[in-house]
Amino acid sequence: MFTSTTAFVILILGTIGLLIAAIFIKSILGLVIISEKEVGVVVKKFGPRLHAGQLIALKGEAGYQADTLAPGWHFFYFPWQFAVHRTPVTVIPQGQIGLIVAAAGAAIPPERILGKVVPCNNFQDARKFLMNGGEKGRQLEVLTAGTYRINNALFMVITMQNAPQHEMKPDHLHVYSIAPDQVGIVTTLDGRPIDDGEIAGRIVEGHDNFQNAQTFLNNDGRRGLQEQVLLSGSWNLNPWFVSVEQVPMTEIPIGHVGIVIAYVGKAHKDVSGEGFKHGNLVDPGHKGVWVTPLYPGKHPLNTRVLKVELVPTTNIVLNWAIRTESHKYDAKLSPITVRSKDGFAFNLDVAQIIHIGATDAPKVISRVGSVQNLVDHVLQPIVGNYFRNSAQEYTVLDFLSARSERQVEATGHIRKAISAYDVQALDTLIGDITPPEQLMVTQTDRKIAEEQRKTYEIQQMAQEQRQELVRATAMANIQQDMVQSEQGVQIADLKAQAVVKEAHGDAEATKLKALGEAAAIRTTGKAKAEAYLAGVEALGVQGYTAVQLMQIVGERQVRVVPDVSVSGGGGSGMVDGLMGLLLRHEVKENGAVSMPQSTAD
Repeated sequence: MFTSTTAFVILILGTIGLLIAAIFIKSILGLVIISEKEVGVVVKKFGPRLHAGQLIALKGEAGYQADTLAPGWHFFYFPWQFAVHRTPVTVIPQGQIGLIVAAAGAAIPPERILGKVVPCNNFQDARKFLMNGGEKGRQLEVLTAGTYRINNALFMVITMQNAPQHEMKPDHLHVYSIAPDQVGIVTTLDGRPIDDGEIAGRIVEGHDNFQNAQTFLNNDGRRGLQEQVLLSGSWNLNPWFVSVEQVPMTEIPIGHVGIVIAYVGKAHKDVSGEGFKHGNLVDPGHKGVWVTPLYPGKHPLNTRVLKVELVPTTNIVLNWAIRTESHKYDAKLSPITVRSKDGFAFNLDVAQIIHIGATDAPKVISRVGSVQNLVDHVLQPIVGNYFRNSAQEYTVLDFLSARSERQVEATGHIRKAISAYDVQALDTLIGDITPPEQLMVTQTDRKIAEEQRKTYEIQQMAQEQRQELVRATAMANIQQDMVQSEQGVQIADLKAQAVVKEAHGDAEATKLKALGEAAAIRTTGKAKAEAYLAGVEALGVQGYTAVQLMQIVGERQVRVVPDVSVSGGGGSGMVDGLMGLLLRHEVKENGAVSMPQSTAD
């Protein structure tokens, strides 16, 4: 029956037996076991000597061996002949890189500072590294995120964890990131020097944004500032090979264009044409002022090798005055001091409005360099000298009184003068005019006297108006009597006019009647005369006269025989005659038939 003591003794004996067996197998068979997370670095204790300066054995020499032991069981590595160092695998976390320093290899050429890249399975094959000409020292190639079995006898791996031990900042072992709206300006630290006369290395193709350093050098990439930039993103960059500075993208605001002045690029070749004699313009990618402007937006430009001059395409107001505009181009401008024809000095405030077209902006920059230079070296002398010359032709008072005319003249002259610089002058405005103080005292006294005169005239007019008011008031009081009198006069006048018109009408009527009667008489007389002559010719004078007499007797009803004839000498005859007349008269009034007339004897 087993007791606990017996079991413990058996366990001890079993363990001792296993240890003895392991020691026996290791000693006899040379067994080495490497786990999954280890690398076996082999040191050979006996063998041929390494050559001077050689650190890693490639042909079985004594010392560190180039080949490592992978995970698993390895036999015949006898302890008396080999020492196997189990080292942990190298792990590069995501977002980090690993730098390599080789302890052995060929010497790096003097024109370079980093060891070239050779095929060696990311430094996991030390033999290939050495056989393919790998160089001693810091390496161009980096380790990206992953797990590597590195022979640490040949290669030292620098990570974020051990960076301070190698005098490096842990941040340098991060995958390099370019922020949005930023540009990475690159300076390479290895390669041939930049050619004389150049300030940056030319653009090299195929190096995948400086991540493939060996391709960059193989294609004649140069050491120093680079023309090419890095855009937004993450890049596996070797901090021993490149240094990156992040700067904001070049922003062209609304209402502006950007004129690029390139200090690097292809050879200068003027494309401005024969008509432009004051500067040179080149196509993009060449040295010089680019003929094509940059329009509003953000542009990923290398501001170390390119200069961008902003040119406003909106109207620019420049003040020769105390005040300045927000653009500050007129900060150095001040009121213009001029001298008049009569010898007085006075100051003028002038505002000049100009416009630079987008297509003309490259010509302006090629000619004067910047908008500020245009203001300081072109507009200031043109505007100032014009007003100084113009003021000498007028007295101060003439200049003040004819200000609008002077402004029109200035606009035309300045527009013509600056058009030669491919700038449009839209308007010239004369602001405040500060005449001499002594002249203004005289003018002020004269003005005061004139105003006093006007005051007296106004007071006089007021007195006259007061008198007129009194007169009007009095007239208003007697207005009713005056109206009645005026109406009486008007009525009398109207009556008189009516009488005159009536009399005139009667006179005209009488005149017309008389004229009518006269005409009728003349006509009648003429007709009678003609009838008389005709009758005389027909009947003779006596015959026609007898006919006329009979006609007159008939028309006049002249009685040839009396109505009552009384004869005899007695009284009865007179009575009979009287009775006859009475009877005849009665019959006429009563409408009776006329009785035969009687004749009294």
